[in-house]
Amino acid sequence: MGADREGGARRTPARAVAYAACGVVLLAGCASMPDSGDLRGVESTPRPDSQVRVFAMPPAEGAPPADILQGFLEALTSDDPGYATARQYLTPDAARAWQPGRATTVLQDGPSMQAARSASREDADDAAFTLTGTRVATLDAQQSYRPTDGPYRQTVHLTRDDKTQQWRIDGLPQGVVMGKSDFQRNYMSVNKYYFASNVAATNGETTAVADPVYVRERVDLMTQVVRSVLQGPTSWLRPVVRSSFPTGADLARGTAPLTPDDQNKLTVPLNGKAARVGRARCDEMAAQLLFTLQYVTPTVNEVELRSGDEHLCSLTADQAEAVAARGSTAHPGYVYFIDDKSRLVRLATGAGGTSAEPVPGALGQGVRPLRAAAVSRDERDAAGVSSDASALYVGSLVSSSSLGSAVVTSHGATPADRLTTPSWDANGDLWVADRDPAHPHLWLLQQGGGTPVDVAVPGLDGRIREVRVAADGVRIALVVEKDGKQSLFVGRIQRPDDKHAAGPDAAHPAVSVLELRSATPGLEEIKAMSWSGDSRLVVVGREAGGVQQMRYAQVDGSTPEGPPPAALSGVEDIAASEDDRVPLVAYSGEDGIVRLPTGAQWQKLVKGGTAPVYPG
Repeated sequence: MGADREGGARRTPARAVAYAACGVVLLAGCASMPDSGDLRGVESTPRPDSQVRVFAMPPAEGAPPADILQGFLEALTSDDPGYATARQYLTPDAARAWQPGRATTVLQDGPSMQAARSASREDADDAAFTLTGTRVATLDAQQSYRPTDGPYRQTVHLTRDDKTQQWRIDGLPQGVVMGKSDFQRNYMSVNKYYFASNVAATNGETTAVADPVYVRERVDLMTQVVRSVLQGPTSWLRPVVRSSFPTGADLARGTAPLTPDDQNKLTVPLNGKAARVGRARCDEMAAQLLFTLQYVTPTVNEVELRSGDEHLCSLTADQAEAVAARGSTAHPGYVYFIDDKSRLVRLATGAGGTSAEPVPGALGQGVRPLRAAAVSRDERDAAGVSSDASALYVGSLVSSSSLGSAVVTSHGATPADRLTTPSWDANGDLWVADRDPAHPHLWLLQQGGGTPVDVAVPGLDGRIREVRVAADGVRIALVVEKDGKQSLFVGRIQRPDDKHAAGPDAAHPAVSVLELRSATPGLEEIKAMSWSGDSRLVVVGREAGGVQQMRYAQVDGSTPEGPPPAALSGVEDIAASEDDRVPLVAYSGEDGIVRLPTGAQWQKLVKGGTAPVYPG
């Protein structure tokens, strides 16, 4: 589901065309069920091969109320594009009023149903059932995923038509409901792309930001995805990104399902709202679509935009990379770590050797013994935390200038109560948290220096233990500890001139981290984490009563498709890059610095070293 690392994994061409019909499974909406008595579950459909299309059966003639409701619930899990078959189970008025796209509720199992009002008498003309279950997640109208929990309970009312004597549903909740296994079969995660509204890469290039949503996998997937991009970013991300598509831009009326031609070019016909855009803006529009579609099918390598009979622009995948920077395409030159002499050292990412070299400059000379470090994304500067975690230093990696005094200090009682490992964003700014219980702070140093900015985190419930900023510069991952338990949250970074962001004279500070969202709701201990894709993290943690595990987590709290990384015991630090061409690197108390090449097992890299990091 839109994962970013192989094995985790970006979809292969064979997987990408999984929405094509390769078979048919009929969902028979006719299972018998009593109108009263014990609670009974409507079982989720067993998950078939991803290339199998699933269709629903229309209501059977003379079917009783329980069968009508069960048939309707099963029709919700089918591949019917407009839920046309599901609507056949509704009265005409209910069919017109029902909005299946308003929300999707995901339950641990399929919804259970129990008669709330009996229709066992032959002369009865109405019936009601209660649907129950345990919530797992919801999708909103923008298809944004949100983990949730708690009980689900909704009532569905049925009536018998006076003329036809057929039972139909006339009262039901908006949206759709299904079990977790049906959701996994029906939906896939897709990264839509927009542009950071107040962050540029260190070279001044526009920065692309991933906005994950879930779409129905076998229902005209490409057209769905294009429409979703045109509709704009999700509400959570909207304050810090922009879309280059003009307001009101949409697919032209009557557009047929979108498919690439035999040259792997996708032509997208737009309405008149896009007719007068300039070439630079059109290129950005095409880049948004290309970045997005390549997570659906990497075979699309060119997008042409048209409005009416007018050609607006064409852009290839290679040209799109020059339009905007993405973390997943920024190849790091080195992996860095602290050696047994407390110096910052590095290994080339493409080299097979295990001999590390000290970085140029004071941080590689051991002038200040270090315990952790971070390297800027352009690999020109680095920040090092002193061995006792009380001081943060910044030095150049391209000159031999002296280190200077600490840019941030902490007075916590122990190293665990002092500074975290720092993190650099795409703008060249440096982030670090002070874990001092008496004076906790999240600090931002603009361009790695100057007076530290105290960043506000409204709604923070606990103490920040770790900080990692995404390559796009508008999202930040925080490990937060409360009552001895750690949780991983992702927040939105808002700066003074972001839309809706507070200014210096407002009630909030100029820079804030807002609307924290849980990325690992099932874990109660987070040992280490790192960004590992445009919308994904790799996490080392433990569930309640469980053992330590390593797994991937989407920023929206969902679990990516594909296997987790190979198991590794004793992990204390993990380093990943948004670029999936470089291996995971970790520090294990048992094995030292190790790496995980694609398709292989963990390999020992260096015994005498700790705290590995990639740039960022």
